[in-house]
Amino acid sequence: MKETKMDPRILRIRKLIMDAFIELSRKKEFKDITIKDITTEAMINRATFYYHFEDIYDLLDKVLSEVLLVNLNSDLYESDNLTEEVFVSIFTAITNFQKSLSTRCYRGYEDTIGRIIMDQLKIIFYKMLCKQNKTEDDEGLRIHAVILSWGIYGASVEWRRNGMKASPEEFIKSAIPYLINGTNFC
Repeated sequence: MKETKMDPRILRIRKLIMDAFIELSRKKEFKDITIKDITTEAMINRATFYYHFEDIYDLLDKVLSEVLLVNLNSDLYESDNLTEEVFVSIFTAITNFQKSLSTRCYRGYEDTIGRIIMDQLKIIFYKMLCKQNKTEDDEGLRIHAVILSWGIYGASVEWRRNGMKASPEEFIKSAIPYLINGTNFC
């Protein structure tokens, strides 16, 4: 399958809109940011905004997904098995991502943020499980990926609720033997 390259101008404008949104989210609560604010900050017109995004919620979804992917550094997971290093790296990326979100954006959108995190984790875990386990049970691997994504996300929520007393690495390390044993089933 051939990969098509996106027009660099489209990528630039998309980035411009996303950067404007990120900048505005540092100054205002998400609920107070309007399309007009974004278009003014990005110096584009409304039609250009709507060419790239359905609405402000679509923009929020895409920005959070992109920022999370950068934090996750998906290159690391392209060739690795699910090892202690990978679990620590993923957990640290998730907790850093959650810390980096201003409370202005986080408040009221925790479900959206959680869904984005779990969707990205599910994709990463599924790919890694497929490489690690030669099996015909594709559905089993998909379910396993879902369980891992919910578990890691749940652990990050628990870490935040406990006041972040331990570092993310210290917090997740005690669970890693159980995570690794659960991934080596074939």
